Amino acid sequence: MKAHRKELWFNTPHRRDYINITGEVSDAVRESGVREGLCLVNAMHITASVYINDAEPGLIADYDDWLERLAPHAPISQYRHNATGEDNGDAHLKRQIMGREVVVAITEGKLDLGPWEQIHYAEFDGRRKKRVLVKIIGE
Repeated sequence: MKAHRKELWFNTPHRRDYINITGEVSDAVRESGVREGLCLVNAMHITASVYINDAEPGLIADYDDWLERLAPHAPISQYRHNATGEDNGDAHLKRQIMGREVVVAITEGKLDLGPWEQIHYAEFDGRRKKRVLVKIIGE
């Protein structure tokens, strides 16, 4: 069995950003040489997420609006977590909703995604360097 590990690094310009990382993950699969296996894509920070859905801009804006209604950033005093001196209590909740990771099958050396499926990195407390782990295993 082969194993391949790659880190993707992001430093988003905004507090909240959504980045399609399907191309970078596909590159990692190609680099791995794995033809049949699994690819784990994992946000390595507790205020960011990795998810799979359509890359349609309207849907991404809907996600952002929906998450902000569920866990609004302000007022920051509404979150007990922020009493520690942080201002990102909302980002932790948004990450919990959107998830930490995805696992995608690799078939014939390619990500086995369904129609319209794309892998996204979602940042909820940006403007600093963060990473995503891509771990590939298989034959």
